Amino acid sequence: MPKTILLIGTLDTKGREIAFLRNLISARGLRATVMDAGVMKDPSISPDIGAADVAGAAGETLSNLRKTGDRGTALSVMARGAANLAKQLHDNEKIHGVLSIGGSCGTAIGTAAMRELPVGFPKVMVSTMASGQVSSYVGLTDITMMHSVVDIAGINRISRRIFINAVGAICGMIEMPEPTADDRPLVAATMFGVTTPCVERVRARLEKAGFEVLVFHATGAGGRAMEGLIDAGFIAGVADVTTTEWCDQLVGGILGAGETRLEAAGRAGIPQVVSCGALDMVNFGSIDTVPERFRPRKLHEHNPNVTLMRTTPEECTALGEIIARKLNDAKGPTTLILPLRGVSAMDKDGEPFHDIDADAALFDAIRRSVHPSVHLIEMNHHINDPEFADAIADHLITSMPGGD
Repeated sequence: MPKTILLIGTLDTKGREIAFLRNLISARGLRATVMDAGVMKDPSISPDIGAADVAGAAGETLSNLRKTGDRGTALSVMARGAANLAKQLHDNEKIHGVLSIGGSCGTAIGTAAMRELPVGFPKVMVSTMASGQVSSYVGLTDITMMHSVVDIAGINRISRRIFINAVGAICGMIEMPEPTADDRPLVAATMFGVTTPCVERVRARLEKAGFEVLVFHATGAGGRAMEGLIDAGFIAGVADVTTTEWCDQLVGGILGAGETRLEAAGRAGIPQVVSCGALDMVNFGSIDTVPERFRPRKLHEHNPNVTLMRTTPEECTALGEIIARKLNDAKGPTTLILPLRGVSAMDKDGEPFHDIDADAALFDAIRRSVHPSVHLIEMNHHINDPEFADAIADHLITSMPGGD
């Protein structure tokens, strides 16, 4: 039985293009199940899943949507319906990948369906929006965004090549063999460039102990992705070395991970060992993007596209209180380890962000605010010292089920 690709499009405006994609998929020996997400007009080709079915999956009727003529409401309903149907098809093993095309509305609908599907499930979105900011479309999953270059309006020498590439991409993903099964427990870890020596040593030690380690770059999206996987039940333990995303969330940098960062592991009740990695810095883009109010502050041009700003003692006090408050609510084994000699590669003697007063404010706030339920450990080491990394790994290993 050939594998099946769910092909999503608005057939009132993109029928010719969807038909072209369907034929390309068939030529590869795979099947296409066409879902119509169009509302305002009848489809120009026959779908396998009609627009009425999509609207019905969201608790609405197509006739009502057409009567109101409200494009915003229609978009919301069709996105919800497409997402519900895609999840059903996946859960029933009826589809093996998803391909969608569209402008802003089609992209919103297609990616809503894709976000309901697990990481690793093939997803390709050909979009006029793909050359800009796509975080709202991609979310926390692994959608492949392909820029259409030209508008999705007919088959021409540019769109034809793009569509051929898109079908090649989704078919190639589906045809690739499944990875070898790995039953090692998954551990998540957070890393920044300035905490890399620590996290690399933690990872090596955990892998030697029989764990598979997923390292997340603490760039906002990384923290959100990690917490999403924890909520989804994938993660057995967390080495949250680099909690720097809270600096940006608090102060107004560009790499915040949201107000719920540091909650998922506690909510899930899984073991976590947490530290203060890179709480000495807030992230901005190039130097000219730093807000005027921060220009007198201690700034460091990390590279032409990244400018770092040292956190103040007052900000570090607030950060310590936030971290303690988040960990105090944890339901599972929670250890917080403080590196008293510096929280990043830039926070040590001779480096630009070394600030004894700011670090002291951070650590004092944690000591005052953390509950006895959190195992607080203070080490007279820098965060990148081997002894510090070993302590993180060892405490996590012993707190995992079966650890010793």
